[in-house]
Amino acid sequence: MSLRIRKIAPYLAVLAAVFAFGLVMFGAFVRLSNAGLSCPDWPTCYGKATWPQHAQAVAQANQAFPDRPYESDKAWREQVHRMLAGTLGVLVVLLALMAARRDRLVQWAIIISAALAAGGVTLYLHGEHEWSSGLALLAILLPMTGALWLREHAALKMSVLALAVIIFQAMLGMWTVTLLLKPIVVMGHLLGGLTTFGLLAYVALRYNGVGAQGNHDASLRRLVVFGIVLLALQIALGGWTSANYAALACGTDFPTCLGQWAPPTDFHQGFVLWREIGVNYEGGILDMAARSAIQITHRIGALVVFCYLSWLSYRLVHGGFRLGGIAVLLALILQVALGISNVHFGLPLAVATMHNGGAALLLFVLLANFTRLQPWRNDVADVLA
Repeated sequence: MSLRIRKIAPYLAVLAAVFAFGLVMFGAFVRLSNAGLSCPDWPTCYGKATWPQHAQAVAQANQAFPDRPYESDKAWREQVHRMLAGTLGVLVVLLALMAARRDRLVQWAIIISAALAAGGVTLYLHGEHEWSSGLALLAILLPMTGALWLREHAALKMSVLALAVIIFQAMLGMWTVTLLLKPIVVMGHLLGGLTTFGLLAYVALRYNGVGAQGNHDASLRRLVVFGIVLLALQIALGGWTSANYAALACGTDFPTCLGQWAPPTDFHQGFVLWREIGVNYEGGILDMAARSAIQITHRIGALVVFCYLSWLSYRLVHGGFRLGGIAVLLALILQVALGISNVHFGLPLAVATMHNGGAALLLFVLLANFTRLQPWRNDVADVLA
Protein backbone atom coordinates (compact mmCIF):
# COMPACT_ATOMS: atom_id res chain seq x y z
CA MET A 1 0.00 0.00 0.00
CA SER A 2 2.81 2.44 0.89
CA LEU A 3 4.50 1.85 -2.48
CA ARG A 4 1.19 2.45 -4.24
CA ILE A 5 0.65 5.75 -2.39
CA ARG A 6 4.20 6.82 -3.19
CA LYS A 7 3.49 6.26 -6.89
CA ILE A 8 -0.02 7.72 -6.95
CA ALA A 9 0.50 10.86 -4.84
CA PRO A 10 2.66 12.80 -7.36
CA TYR A 11 0.16 12.12 -10.16
CA LEU A 12 -2.78 13.03 -7.91
CA ALA A 13 -1.06 16.29 -6.95
CA VAL A 14 -0.55 17.20 -10.62
CA LEU A 15 -4.16 16.30 -11.42
CA ALA A 16 -5.44 18.46 -8.55
CA ALA A 17 -3.26 21.42 -9.60
CA VAL A 18 -4.33 21.18 -13.26
CA PHE A 19 -7.96 20.81 -12.18
CA ALA A 20 -7.64 23.91 -9.96
CA PHE A 21 -6.18 25.88 -12.87
CA GLY A 22 -9.12 24.87 -15.06
CA LEU A 23 -11.53 25.82 -12.28
CA VAL A 24 -9.96 29.28 -12.02
CA MET A 25 -10.48 29.71 -15.77
CA PHE A 26 -14.06 28.42 -15.68
CA GLY A 27 -14.87 30.59 -12.66
CA ALA A 28 -13.64 33.63 -14.58
CA PHE A 29 -15.80 32.58 -17.53
CA VAL A 30 -18.86 32.38 -15.24
CA ARG A 31 -18.18 35.76 -13.62
CA LEU A 32 -17.32 37.59 -16.84
CA SER A 33 -20.37 36.24 -18.65
CA ASN A 34 -22.53 37.75 -15.86
CA ALA A 35 -23.72 34.33 -14.70
CA GLY A 36 -22.71 34.74 -11.06
CA LEU A 37 -26.33 35.15 -9.91
CA SER A 38 -27.87 32.86 -12.52
CA CYS A 39 -28.66 30.39 -9.71
CA PRO A 40 -30.26 32.50 -6.96
CA ASP A 41 -29.96 29.77 -4.33
CA TRP A 42 -27.01 27.72 -3.06
CA PRO A 43 -25.84 24.96 -3.42
CA THR A 44 -28.87 24.02 -5.50
CA CYS A 45 -29.95 25.89 -8.62
CA TYR A 46 -33.62 26.87 -8.42
CA GLY A 47 -34.02 24.07 -5.91
CA LYS A 48 -32.44 21.40 -8.12
CA ALA A 49 -29.16 19.54 -7.85
CA THR A 50 -28.48 20.35 -11.51
CA TRP A 51 -30.62 23.10 -13.06
CA PRO A 52 -34.15 23.35 -14.55
CA GLN A 53 -34.21 21.82 -18.01
CA HIS A 54 -37.86 21.17 -18.85
CA ALA A 55 -40.70 23.62 -19.35
CA GLN A 56 -42.51 22.60 -16.17
CA ALA A 57 -39.33 22.90 -14.08
CA VAL A 58 -38.59 26.31 -15.60
CA ALA A 59 -42.11 27.51 -14.81
CA GLN A 60 -41.73 26.33 -11.20
CA ALA A 61 -38.34 28.07 -10.97
CA ASN A 62 -39.75 31.37 -12.19
CA GLN A 63 -42.64 31.08 -9.74
CA ALA A 64 -40.32 30.34 -6.82
CA PHE A 65 -37.89 33.15 -7.71
CA PRO A 66 -39.91 35.89 -9.44
CA ASP A 67 -37.11 38.44 -8.90
CA ARG A 68 -34.61 36.27 -10.74
CA PRO A 69 -36.15 34.79 -13.93
CA TYR A 70 -34.45 31.63 -15.14
CA GLU A 71 -31.86 32.07 -17.90
CA SER A 72 -31.01 28.72 -19.46
CA ASP A 73 -27.82 29.94 -21.14
CA LYS A 74 -26.35 31.07 -17.80
CA ALA A 75 -27.66 28.79 -15.05
CA TRP A 76 -25.77 25.73 -16.26
CA ARG A 77 -22.50 27.65 -16.11
CA GLU A 78 -22.88 28.51 -12.45
CA GLN A 79 -24.01 25.04 -11.41
CA VAL A 80 -21.33 23.23 -13.42
CA HIS A 81 -18.80 25.50 -11.74
CA ARG A 82 -20.10 24.36 -8.34
CA MET A 83 -19.92 20.71 -9.38
CA LEU A 84 -16.35 21.11 -10.57
CA ALA A 85 -15.46 22.81 -7.28
CA GLY A 86 -16.94 19.85 -5.40
CA THR A 87 -14.86 17.45 -7.49
CA LEU A 88 -11.72 19.42 -6.67
CA GLY A 89 -12.70 19.20 -3.01
CA VAL A 90 -12.70 15.40 -3.21
CA LEU A 91 -9.25 15.40 -4.85
CA VAL A 92 -7.90 17.68 -2.11
CA VAL A 93 -9.32 15.43 0.64
CA LEU A 94 -7.55 12.42 -0.90
CA LEU A 95 -4.31 14.38 -1.25
CA ALA A 96 -4.51 15.54 2.37
CA LEU A 97 -5.12 11.99 3.63
CA MET A 98 -2.06 10.76 1.73
CA ALA A 99 0.06 13.58 3.14
CA ALA A 100 -0.98 12.73 6.69
CA ARG A 101 -0.71 8.95 6.34
CA ARG A 102 1.88 8.73 9.16
CA ASP A 103 -0.22 10.74 11.60
CA ARG A 104 -3.54 9.12 12.49
CA LEU A 105 -4.66 12.13 14.51
CA VAL A 106 -4.33 14.46 11.53
CA GLN A 107 -5.99 11.89 9.26
CA TRP A 108 -9.00 11.78 11.56
CA ALA A 109 -9.05 15.59 11.63
CA ILE A 110 -9.24 15.55 7.82
CA ILE A 111 -12.03 12.96 7.76
CA ILE A 112 -14.03 14.81 10.43
CA SER A 113 -13.47 18.11 8.61
CA ALA A 114 -14.88 16.67 5.38
CA ALA A 115 -17.86 15.24 7.28
CA LEU A 116 -18.51 18.56 9.02
CA ALA A 117 -18.37 20.43 5.71
CA ALA A 118 -20.91 18.02 4.20
CA GLY A 119 -23.08 18.34 7.30
CA GLY A 120 -22.90 22.13 7.09
CA VAL A 121 -24.20 22.08 3.53
CA THR A 122 -27.08 19.80 4.59
CA LEU A 123 -28.01 22.10 7.46
CA TYR A 124 -27.85 25.11 5.15
CA LEU A 125 -30.32 23.44 2.78
CA HIS A 126 -32.69 23.00 5.73
CA GLY A 127 -32.44 26.66 6.70
CA GLU A 128 -30.20 26.14 9.76
CA HIS A 129 -27.76 28.82 8.70
CA GLU A 130 -26.19 29.47 12.11
CA TRP A 131 -25.48 25.80 12.77
CA SER A 132 -24.23 25.47 9.20
CA SER A 133 -21.76 28.32 9.69
CA GLY A 134 -20.56 26.80 12.96
CA LEU A 135 -19.84 23.45 11.35
CA ALA A 136 -18.10 25.15 8.42
CA LEU A 137 -15.86 27.06 10.84
CA LEU A 138 -14.88 23.83 12.60
CA ALA A 139 -14.32 22.18 9.23
CA ILE A 140 -11.83 24.94 8.37
CA LEU A 141 -10.05 24.99 11.74
CA LEU A 142 -9.41 21.24 11.89
CA PRO A 143 -7.16 20.96 8.80
CA MET A 144 -5.50 24.28 9.65
CA THR A 145 -4.57 22.85 13.04
CA GLY A 146 -3.56 19.59 11.40
CA ALA A 147 -1.22 21.39 9.02
CA LEU A 148 0.50 23.08 11.96
CA TRP A 149 0.66 19.79 13.86
CA LEU A 150 2.39 17.86 11.09
CA ARG A 151 6.15 17.76 11.67
CA GLU A 152 6.89 16.97 8.09
CA HIS A 153 7.91 18.63 4.86
CA ALA A 154 6.18 21.92 3.92
CA ALA A 155 4.59 20.28 0.87
CA LEU A 156 2.75 17.83 3.14
CA LYS A 157 1.54 20.68 5.35
CA MET A 158 0.32 22.54 2.26
CA SER A 159 -1.63 19.47 1.15
CA VAL A 160 -3.59 19.56 4.40
CA LEU A 161 -3.88 23.36 4.45
CA ALA A 162 -5.40 23.27 0.95
CA LEU A 163 -8.43 21.50 2.43
CA ALA A 164 -9.06 24.40 4.83
CA VAL A 165 -8.72 26.89 1.98
CA ILE A 166 -11.10 25.06 -0.32
CA ILE A 167 -13.78 24.79 2.38
CA PHE A 168 -13.49 28.54 3.01
CA GLN A 169 -13.61 29.01 -0.75
CA ALA A 170 -16.94 27.15 -0.80
CA MET A 171 -18.25 29.56 1.83
CA LEU A 172 -17.12 32.50 -0.30
CA GLY A 173 -19.00 30.95 -3.23
CA MET A 174 -22.12 30.79 -1.08
CA TRP A 175 -21.70 34.40 0.07
CA THR A 176 -21.15 35.50 -3.53
CA VAL A 177 -24.75 34.42 -4.22
CA THR A 178 -26.40 35.28 -0.91
CA LEU A 179 -24.74 38.71 -0.66
CA LEU A 180 -25.57 39.50 -4.30
CA LEU A 181 -22.05 39.82 -5.75
CA LYS A 182 -20.73 41.99 -2.93
CA PRO A 183 -17.36 43.21 -4.33
CA ILE A 184 -15.21 42.27 -1.34
CA VAL A 185 -16.62 38.73 -1.46
CA VAL A 186 -16.18 38.40 -5.23
CA MET A 187 -12.58 39.58 -4.93
CA GLY A 188 -12.01 37.16 -2.03
CA HIS A 189 -13.47 34.32 -4.07
CA LEU A 190 -11.00 35.03 -6.88
CA LEU A 191 -8.07 35.19 -4.44
CA GLY A 192 -9.26 31.98 -2.77
CA GLY A 193 -9.29 30.17 -6.09
CA LEU A 194 -5.78 31.30 -6.95
CA THR A 195 -4.56 30.49 -3.43
CA THR A 196 -5.93 26.97 -3.81
CA PHE A 197 -4.20 26.65 -7.16
CA GLY A 198 -0.95 28.04 -5.75
CA LEU A 199 -0.90 25.58 -2.84
CA LEU A 200 -1.66 22.61 -5.09
CA ALA A 201 0.91 23.74 -7.67
CA TYR A 202 3.58 23.95 -4.98
CA VAL A 203 2.63 20.48 -3.70
CA ALA A 204 2.74 19.05 -7.23
CA LEU A 205 6.16 20.56 -7.88
CA ARG A 206 7.63 19.24 -4.62
CA TYR A 207 6.03 15.80 -4.94
CA ASN A 208 7.61 15.50 -8.37
CA GLY A 209 11.10 16.27 -7.21
CA VAL A 210 11.51 19.96 -8.09
CA GLY A 211 14.11 21.58 -5.83
CA ALA A 212 17.74 22.64 -5.67
CA GLN A 213 19.91 19.53 -5.78
CA GLY A 214 23.09 21.40 -4.86
CA ASN A 215 23.77 24.94 -3.71
CA HIS A 216 20.77 27.25 -3.61
CA ASP A 217 20.68 31.03 -3.83
CA ALA A 218 18.77 32.25 -0.75
CA SER A 219 18.94 35.92 -1.79
CA LEU A 220 17.51 35.15 -5.22
CA ARG A 221 14.77 33.09 -3.60
CA ARG A 222 13.81 36.09 -1.46
CA LEU A 223 13.51 38.21 -4.62
CA VAL A 224 11.15 35.62 -6.08
CA VAL A 225 9.06 35.65 -2.89
CA PHE A 226 8.75 39.43 -3.13
CA GLY A 227 7.65 39.01 -6.76
CA ILE A 228 4.93 36.57 -5.65
CA VAL A 229 3.72 39.09 -3.05
CA LEU A 230 3.62 41.89 -5.64
CA LEU A 231 1.72 39.64 -8.05
CA ALA A 232 -0.78 38.69 -5.33
CA LEU A 233 -1.48 42.38 -4.64
CA GLN A 234 -1.96 43.02 -8.36
CA ILE A 235 -4.30 40.04 -8.67
CA ALA A 236 -6.32 41.48 -5.76
CA LEU A 237 -6.50 44.79 -7.64
CA GLY A 238 -7.63 42.93 -10.74
CA GLY A 239 -10.30 41.15 -8.73
CA TRP A 240 -11.46 44.48 -7.28
CA THR A 241 -11.58 45.95 -10.79
CA SER A 242 -13.70 43.07 -12.06
CA ALA A 243 -15.97 42.95 -9.00
CA ASN A 244 -16.78 46.65 -9.40
CA TYR A 245 -17.25 46.40 -13.19
CA ALA A 246 -14.43 48.88 -13.73
CA ALA A 247 -12.58 47.07 -16.51
CA LEU A 248 -13.87 49.53 -19.13
CA ALA A 249 -14.04 52.57 -16.87
CA CYS A 250 -11.48 54.26 -19.12
CA GLY A 251 -13.31 53.23 -22.26
CA THR A 252 -11.06 51.60 -24.85
CA ASP A 253 -8.25 54.11 -24.32
CA PHE A 254 -4.74 53.00 -23.42
CA PRO A 255 -2.52 54.27 -21.91
CA THR A 256 -4.78 57.32 -21.44
CA CYS A 257 -8.15 57.11 -19.69
CA LEU A 258 -11.22 58.58 -21.37
CA GLY A 259 -8.86 60.50 -23.66
CA GLN A 260 -7.06 62.11 -20.73
CA TRP A 261 -3.97 61.49 -18.65
CA ALA A 262 -5.75 62.73 -15.51
CA PRO A 263 -9.52 62.07 -15.81
CA PRO A 264 -11.94 62.75 -12.94
CA THR A 265 -11.37 60.16 -10.20
CA ASP A 266 -12.79 59.31 -6.78
CA PHE A 267 -10.31 57.09 -4.98
CA HIS A 268 -12.19 57.28 -1.68
CA GLN A 269 -15.40 55.77 -3.04
CA GLY A 270 -13.51 53.48 -5.37
CA PHE A 271 -11.79 51.71 -2.49
CA VAL A 272 -14.51 51.45 0.16
CA LEU A 273 -14.07 47.75 0.90
CA TRP A 274 -17.19 47.11 2.97
CA ARG A 275 -20.56 48.34 1.80
CA GLU A 276 -24.11 47.69 2.97
CA ILE A 277 -25.70 44.24 2.80
CA GLY A 278 -28.86 43.69 0.79
CA VAL A 279 -27.81 45.72 -2.25
CA ASN A 280 -27.62 43.93 -5.60
CA TYR A 281 -24.11 44.70 -6.86
CA GLU A 282 -24.61 43.07 -10.26
CA GLY A 283 -23.47 45.57 -12.88
CA GLY A 284 -21.79 47.72 -10.21
CA ILE A 285 -23.08 50.66 -8.18
CA LEU A 286 -20.11 53.07 -8.40
CA ASP A 287 -20.08 56.18 -10.56
CA MET A 288 -17.59 56.61 -13.40
CA ALA A 289 -15.09 58.63 -11.33
CA ALA A 290 -14.80 55.86 -8.73
CA ARG A 291 -14.48 53.18 -11.39
CA SER A 292 -11.85 55.20 -13.22
CA ALA A 293 -9.85 55.44 -9.98
CA ILE A 294 -9.93 51.64 -9.67
CA GLN A 295 -8.89 51.10 -13.29
CA ILE A 296 -6.03 53.62 -13.08
CA THR A 297 -4.76 52.02 -9.85
CA HIS A 298 -4.82 48.62 -11.54
CA ARG A 299 -2.79 50.02 -14.44
CA ILE A 300 -0.22 51.58 -12.10
CA GLY A 301 0.04 48.27 -10.26
CA ALA A 302 0.56 46.48 -13.56
CA LEU A 303 3.41 48.85 -14.42
CA VAL A 304 5.10 48.24 -11.05
CA VAL A 305 4.76 44.46 -11.42
CA PHE A 306 6.01 44.57 -15.01
CA CYS A 307 9.14 46.52 -14.05
CA TYR A 308 9.95 44.34 -11.06
CA LEU A 309 9.33 40.98 -12.74
CA SER A 310 11.30 42.07 -15.82
CA TRP A 311 14.23 42.86 -13.55
CA LEU A 312 13.69 39.58 -11.68
CA SER A 313 13.76 37.72 -15.00
CA TYR A 314 17.15 39.32 -15.73
CA ARG A 315 18.42 38.33 -12.27
CA LEU A 316 17.26 34.75 -12.71
CA VAL A 317 18.91 34.40 -16.12
CA HIS A 318 22.22 35.81 -14.86
CA GLY A 319 21.94 33.83 -11.63
CA GLY A 320 22.09 30.53 -13.48
CA PHE A 321 18.34 29.95 -13.88
CA ARG A 322 18.06 30.80 -17.57
CA LEU A 323 14.95 28.75 -18.34
CA GLY A 324 13.11 30.03 -15.25
CA GLY A 325 13.96 33.65 -16.03
CA ILE A 326 12.84 33.37 -19.64
CA ALA A 327 9.59 31.70 -18.52
CA VAL A 328 8.85 34.61 -16.17
CA LEU A 329 9.42 37.14 -18.95
CA LEU A 330 7.28 35.28 -21.50
CA ALA A 331 4.40 34.80 -19.03
CA LEU A 332 4.67 38.47 -18.05
CA ILE A 333 4.56 39.71 -21.64
CA LEU A 334 1.57 37.47 -22.38
CA GLN A 335 -0.33 38.78 -19.34
CA VAL A 336 0.36 42.43 -20.17
CA ALA A 337 -0.69 41.86 -23.79
CA LEU A 338 -3.94 40.26 -22.64
CA GLY A 339 -4.61 43.15 -20.24
CA ILE A 340 -4.11 45.77 -22.96
CA SER A 341 -6.22 43.71 -25.36
CA ASN A 342 -9.03 43.64 -22.80
CA VAL A 343 -9.20 47.43 -22.92
CA HIS A 344 -8.51 47.94 -26.61
CA PHE A 345 -11.09 45.41 -27.81
CA GLY A 346 -13.77 46.24 -25.23
CA LEU A 347 -13.42 43.26 -22.85
CA PRO A 348 -14.14 40.28 -25.14
CA LEU A 349 -15.12 37.26 -23.05
CA ALA A 350 -12.37 34.97 -24.39
CA VAL A 351 -9.60 37.51 -23.80
CA ALA A 352 -10.87 38.48 -20.35
CA THR A 353 -11.05 34.80 -19.34
CA MET A 354 -7.52 34.19 -20.62
CA HIS A 355 -6.35 37.23 -18.63
CA ASN A 356 -7.40 35.41 -15.45
CA GLY A 357 -5.63 32.29 -16.67
CA GLY A 358 -2.56 34.39 -17.44
CA ALA A 359 -2.44 35.53 -13.81
CA ALA A 360 -2.55 31.90 -12.67
CA LEU A 361 0.16 30.97 -15.18
CA LEU A 362 2.43 33.79 -14.00
CA LEU A 363 1.86 32.68 -10.40
CA PHE A 364 2.82 29.12 -11.35
CA VAL A 365 6.02 30.23 -13.10
CA LEU A 366 7.08 32.22 -10.02
CA LEU A 367 6.25 29.29 -7.73
CA ALA A 368 8.27 26.97 -9.95
CA ASN A 369 11.26 29.30 -9.66
CA PHE A 370 10.80 29.54 -5.89
CA THR A 371 10.64 25.77 -5.60
CA ARG A 372 13.65 25.34 -7.84
CA LEU A 373 15.60 27.64 -5.51
CA GLN A 374 14.64 25.67 -2.39
CA PRO A 375 16.87 22.91 -1.04
CA TRP A 376 15.46 19.51 -1.96
CA ARG A 377 14.61 17.24 0.94
CA ASN A 378 14.04 13.54 0.42
CA ASP A 379 11.63 13.30 3.32
CA VAL A 380 8.68 14.00 1.00
CA ALA A 381 9.25 10.66 -0.67
CA ASP A 382 10.10 9.05 2.67
CA VAL A 383 6.82 10.06 4.29
CA LEU A 384 4.82 8.93 1.26
CA ALA A 385 6.64 5.58 1.31
